[in-house]
Amino acid sequence: MPEAAAEPALNGLRLNLRIVSVVIFNFASYMTIGLPLAVLPGYVHDVMGFSAFWAGLVISLQYFATLLSRPHAGRYADLLGPKKIVVFGLCGCFLSGLCYLLAAFSDGWPIVSLSLLCLGRIILGIGQSFAGTGSTLWGVGVVGSLHIGRVISWNGIVTYGAMAMGAPLGVLCYSIIGLHGLAFTIMAVALVAVLCALPRAAVKAGKGKAMSFRAVLGRVWLYGMALALASAGFGVIATFITLFYDAKGWDGAAFALTLFSCAFVGTRLLFPNGINRLGGLNVAMICFVVEIIGLLLVGLAETTLMAKIGTFLAGAGFSLVFPALGVVAVKAVPQQNQGSALATYTVFMDLSLGITGPLAGLLMAWAGISSIYLAAAGLVAVALLLGWRLKKRPPVGEPEAAASGQ
Repeated sequence: MPEAAAEPALNGLRLNLRIVSVVIFNFASYMTIGLPLAVLPGYVHDVMGFSAFWAGLVISLQYFATLLSRPHAGRYADLLGPKKIVVFGLCGCFLSGLCYLLAAFSDGWPIVSLSLLCLGRIILGIGQSFAGTGSTLWGVGVVGSLHIGRVISWNGIVTYGAMAMGAPLGVLCYSIIGLHGLAFTIMAVALVAVLCALPRAAVKAGKGKAMSFRAVLGRVWLYGMALALASAGFGVIATFITLFYDAKGWDGAAFALTLFSCAFVGTRLLFPNGINRLGGLNVAMICFVVEIIGLLLVGLAETTLMAKIGTFLAGAGFSLVFPALGVVAVKAVPQQNQGSALATYTVFMDLSLGITGPLAGLLMAWAGISSIYLAAAGLVAVALLLGWRLKKRPPVGEPEAAASGQ
């Protein structure tokens, strides 16, 4: 992690503006993800004539690339400083748009065009992992480690905002000017972000011996496991709430997702100081309880009102889990290795969301769709027990983490 400058008394609007001025680069990286997200599957399947498998693979390649490159992003941020990593990541986002543009010009050669799309998605995945990890660490370096929870929270807010804005804008852009125009739009977003990032003051990379990935993993894996278990609730709501409503014969699944998102973002905005005041583990355990109640309400719902209340509570509960546990996880290692710790910790959420869908689908086929929400509540309950164990018996050699849990 970068060395934090002296931490002046920052609060309120000034603090938030300083954080947003850095995490806006993560917003740009997620805009380049959101813009083609709803366009590429249809383009690959309907326009290029490939099967649904290839349409899905084009999208999934980005997530696999993000997952595999995230630990490297954290390590390089520790070694080189976060600004360089952010610029590198945004350049990757630009190159992904260039690949889409070349794919559009190669539409007469479907295999070549598909290969370029796949290459673009891989580059985008690597670029996003670097831009996202780097912007978090850059933000911490700017405002100081005292506000790491707020920096992580704001990163989540801009992530969801960019995805929510990018998808419909991408569809509109594609309908007006085609894939060529969409590719130019993606390149323009990334280029503007790079040009805005370059003049910004960098923060110094941390000094000291770097820990091995295995050593970092040994320090953060319990916090990552708690995050992974809690992420199952988010996964089943985001993936299956539409099917749940269809199975019940109800309308309004989209509104339920809106409620989840509003609760998620609203909780982060309403309780920006909760982690500093109560401690990361305490906040995480409160969130687990709220998320469990929400998932149980959805799983047992007999009316749309009950289901909507459940999705709202699940969104509010899950909202602060990532920053609350993240604050404790990154303080489990020396400062010069905290970038690697944050990236390694984030991998657990990536893995959880990757396997939740298939496993929940199997459970749904065997026991019905309501069962997946009850099972997710059970997993979050395990996370609650794990959080309690970490609070009472922090891993040996992690005094900073223990202090963060008080």
